Amino acid sequence: MTTKVKPIPEGYHTITPYIVVRDAARAIDFYKRAFGALELMRSLSPDGKSIMHAELKIGDSIFMLNDEFPAWKVLSPESLGGSSTTLYLYVADADATYNQAVAAGATVAMPIMDAFWGDRCGQIVDPFGHKWSVATHKLDLTPEEIHKAGAVAMAQMSKEKGCGQ
Repeated sequence: MTTKVKPIPEGYHTITPYIVVRDAARAIDFYKRAFGALELMRSLSPDGKSIMHAELKIGDSIFMLNDEFPAWKVLSPESLGGSSTTLYLYVADADATYNQAVAAGATVAMPIMDAFWGDRCGQIVDPFGHKWSVATHKLDLTPEEIHKAGAVAMAQMSKEKGCGQ
């Protein structure tokens, strides 16, 4: 008997973030404390120490992670000197989640604020070098409204910091 397998597994979305961290067990604990993550599974490498693969769920979204494996050039932002990626996390109460993440050990990258695109959001960096924007959608704006508000915000930022700084 053959059963048709879904091309996207149940509970997953089309895009699923997969991050590399140094000390995955500690990272899993942090994500549980900071964002209320639920650990779905954990698979250890043959040495029985490193996490080869883990899956966590925050809200309705699953993300995956594993420890660094330098021999295979699988490196975290800590080893690379930073990350160019931001995970954008929508939650019911951005202020509460943002403050919970900071209390759990995240550092503030951008204070929480009402953003010109209609979200209340702030950005933190987790103890493993990954950037997270924590947001609650507050206003439904048209692309034109966002563009106009963005131009005003960028002009204000240029005045405050000086051009190119």
